[in-house]
Amino acid sequence: MIARFMTGAAALAVTAGMAAADYSLTILHTNDFHARFEPISKYDSGCGEESNAEGKCFGGSARLVTALADARARSNNSILVDGGDQFQGTLFYTYYKGKLAAEMMNNMGYDAMTVGNHEFDDGPEVLRGFMDSVDFPVLMSNADVSKEELLADSLMKSTVIERGGEKLGLIGLTPQDTDELASPGPNVTFSDPVAAVQGEVDKLTEMGVNKIIVLSHSGYRVDQRVAAETTGVDVIVGGHSNTYLSNTSDKAQGPYPTMVGETAIVQAYAYGKFLGELNVTFNDAGEITEAMGEPIIMDAAISEHADTKARIKEAAAPLEEIRNRVVAETAEPIDGERGSCRAQECAMGNLIADAMLDRVKDQGVEIAIQNGGGIRASIDQGEVTMGEVLTVLPFQNTLSTFEVKGATVVEALENGVSQHEEGAGRFPQVAGLTYAFDAAQPAGSRVSDVMVGGAAIDLEKVYGVVSNNYVRNGGDGYKMFRSAMNAYDFGPDLADVTAEFMAAQGAFKPYLDGRIVAK
Repeated sequence: MIARFMTGAAALAVTAGMAAADYSLTILHTNDFHARFEPISKYDSGCGEESNAEGKCFGGSARLVTALADARARSNNSILVDGGDQFQGTLFYTYYKGKLAAEMMNNMGYDAMTVGNHEFDDGPEVLRGFMDSVDFPVLMSNADVSKEELLADSLMKSTVIERGGEKLGLIGLTPQDTDELASPGPNVTFSDPVAAVQGEVDKLTEMGVNKIIVLSHSGYRVDQRVAAETTGVDVIVGGHSNTYLSNTSDKAQGPYPTMVGETAIVQAYAYGKFLGELNVTFNDAGEITEAMGEPIIMDAAISEHADTKARIKEAAAPLEEIRNRVVAETAEPIDGERGSCRAQECAMGNLIADAMLDRVKDQGVEIAIQNGGGIRASIDQGEVTMGEVLTVLPFQNTLSTFEVKGATVVEALENGVSQHEEGAGRFPQVAGLTYAFDAAQPAGSRVSDVMVGGAAIDLEKVYGVVSNNYVRNGGDGYKMFRSAMNAYDFGPDLADVTAEFMAAQGAFKPYLDGRIVAK
């Protein structure tokens, strides 16, 4: 088969000459929305009504409703799907858990979504409540939920929907390490994505379904592996890595779609900043003959749907008092971008780690470690509200203090940089120590020059450490901390500690000081 993957006028000319048997489908998609029901700034954090009126904001549910109506009007057949992680990220989730996401997704007419790791942040109970509230299937193929009674009868691996007289097979996929990234509980086990997807493809094919779409919260790299190592997958709608794919932007991490063999892979960054729009043409055999599109940026050119905007404003009312309290001031923007804090020393990481260490330094604690994936946004210059701090640190993590030997600290740092090339959330932001790493070396042998208080780390000495309760309990692969000595996981909320540390600085000035060196 010779497939055509093109953009612009050439593709339109081919489309105009399609045989009657061809089937065209528009796949509209979102991923990693993270409770950004209100518009966001260019830093992916909150964006006030004044800035919104000036055209400086992006996204928000009200814009998405308008964009979806426009996109559906352009297509004779369309579906709307989500690549996971609707949960977690703003006070809306803290307050409403999955209820507001369910309401908005029902209103927008989603056809299906996959489970992201953050859908498990509050255990199977909250996920089940969300699933009971939505009008569409929630899917996950690479997990065994048979021993979890809350999910066993409701969470499907795949499903079939019909659109324009054709059957479409949809398969869900979640990160294989969700047990390390979230709180699925002891009764859910996760498995390899390739085998799980192929198993569902084979079942769907036996049922006569020849158009198969995977909704994957596994990240861009894993999606490419799934495409290469399976047969029968036509489209992968991605998430998890917050990857921006585009044919027009020099900031894109790859083309939209990214073709691996005859499989089209798409993803639409995160936070509702884009709506993915992939137009696919299938022949009678269910093979893609054309795949074209581009994510649509949700900027001021897209009007906000009035009723949705009013509903979000109503939902925000109970949150206003908490959010609007000014807690600090910053002289410059504080970089908390994912690409910085999961890869290198970043200003927000320094702030948070220093704040943790400052809070417990009178307890004999010398070292602070904060996972970069726990840092969710930047903060812009000027007054800092508690709402902004909670957008950076939304997880309600508490400070954990504990004691481990120097060798365990080095093991933890090795874990932290072990998935550097994947942009994994375990990357360690630190205070009280400095270290170097070489990502070209094999995982487990990347860290060097570890210094504590200016002296080389003593592998046999016992050090006092502060982190967050998620990391201390083995999250992001930090299993070596589970057996720590004198552990106490119930300290103050990390967001409160950070806000109070900033407030004590006056006009806070962000800084990098070379505490982490990439070789």
